Amino acid sequence: MSNIIQLKDKRFAVSIPEADILRQVDRVAAEINRDLKDKNPLFLSVLNGSFMFTADLMKRISIPCEISFVKLASYQGLASTGKVKEVIGINEDLTGRTIVVVEDIVDTGHTMQRLLESLGTRRPKEIHIATLLLKPDKLQVDLDIEYVAMQIPNDFIVGYGLDYDGLGRNYKDIYTVIDAD
Repeated sequence: MSNIIQLKDKRFAVSIPEADILRQVDRVAAEINRDLKDKNPLFLSVLNGSFMFTADLMKRISIPCEISFVKLASYQGLASTGKVKEVIGINEDLTGRTIVVVEDIVDTGHTMQRLLESLGTRRPKEIHIATLLLKPDKLQVDLDIEYVAMQIPNDFIVGYGLDYDGLGRNYKDIYTVIDAD
């Protein structure tokens, strides 16, 4: 596979190879296995972007746990408004449960904050956040993100589940845009 890909009007170059991603996924899984070993956590994978991270993470989770998938319906626009209309797909009773939200990327944090508020109404015992990527320079809200695989600069990226207009989720590496307008 090439180190440069073209998606629509933009070109992207490999910035984080799959081997580097998987090393960090190993680390995060080990931390979760250690911290939550007696808690039978329910992992809530936020679709679509986190599907690859979730799959690789769950292969490395060795403690008793459950998994479910949620999708956020947010207001449409050119950029993330952080306004979540609803959380779709939670059929489990969260009362008294330990929840681990599995996200692909946290940038401003507004969407995560709304998700946590929504989950909080279902009375879980505790909520933890595991994210593949964090953009610390873009974070605008105070979130306790315990499990961060990697911190990245505020660049536009694709691959390993992340997309550009629906394209690029299938690449095993993470690519950064190289000719942003």
